[in-house]
Amino acid sequence: MSSLRFLPWARSALISARVPQPTKYSRRIHQIVLFVPWMVSLLLNGAAPLSAQDSAATRIVMLGTGNPNPDPERSGPALAVVVNGTAYLVDAGPGVMRRAAQAARNGIGALSASRIGIVFLTHLHSDHTVGLPDVIHTGWVADRERPLRLIGPPGTAAMAEHLTEAYRADIENRLHGLQPHTAEGWRVEATDVRGGEVYRDSNVTVTAIPVHHDGWEVALGYRFTTRNRVIVISGDTRPVDAIAAACHGCDVLVHEVYSVKAFLTRPPEWQRYHADAHTSATELAALATKAQPKLLLLTHLMLWGAATVDDLLGEIRAGYAGPVVAARDLGIY
Repeated sequence: MSSLRFLPWARSALISARVPQPTKYSRRIHQIVLFVPWMVSLLLNGAAPLSAQDSAATRIVMLGTGNPNPDPERSGPALAVVVNGTAYLVDAGPGVMRRAAQAARNGIGALSASRIGIVFLTHLHSDHTVGLPDVIHTGWVADRERPLRLIGPPGTAAMAEHLTEAYRADIENRLHGLQPHTAEGWRVEATDVRGGEVYRDSNVTVTAIPVHHDGWEVALGYRFTTRNRVIVISGDTRPVDAIAAACHGCDVLVHEVYSVKAFLTRPPEWQRYHADAHTSATELAALATKAQPKLLLLTHLMLWGAATVDDLLGEIRAGYAGPVVAARDLGIY
């Protein structure tokens, strides 16, 4: 049994996929109908509901807004860009498939386990990848028919190969035992990328943005361009101009952040690390002022028990006048 089957036509610069063409609709009428309930929900809780009426719209579903420290209220870093009934995952932190199942139960069918077919990794830290075996194998058990597509920085393909080998006993048992299964759902088709346009289909164009995250030769953010929205996702990074340039008035900038108040309580060795690997609220306020997103969405929240979400928002608003929301797990934006 071959441990992996890679696409013979895959290239580092671009992967294309065949998906149904987006549903045709009047954008003006669609926006008028959705604007009022969307804004009411956003003002009340920072999230907009996704319903059958706006299935062709682009939405961000937060599947995990936490960090490496275990928090029962916040799963590990993961989100989905959902377009026209298709989910595009970014990162796979702890708890990702349970959160996806919750979202599916709440009406977002694109996040049903069998329908999750593609993941983009920002970098290979464990808190962003521990859920990857869950995405691979839970999706297969739930009858995903095609191999999982996986795109990320150098090392991604090797990680996929090692994960397949690590779960070989499970794969062999399910393939040759009595359990019903699909023939291809256990496979992973992985590609290493360094930047530039890395994926395109009829729903999205995805561009990888090199960022700086302590010690990684390549760490990535992503820009998703769809028919009706531009979304930029920072991944883990200290402030970099490339993220502001990629946004440049984008609809949503999803950015990691740590509280300045909480940072001051950290030991010196941790302060050195955080300053090089992550973005403070003050730094993010300055970056967002340059980027001018229509919505700044905070994730990978680092409060360390020494600050509150309100403290963090206050730090951002002290230097940034635009709309800002602290994301919550299962929030839709």
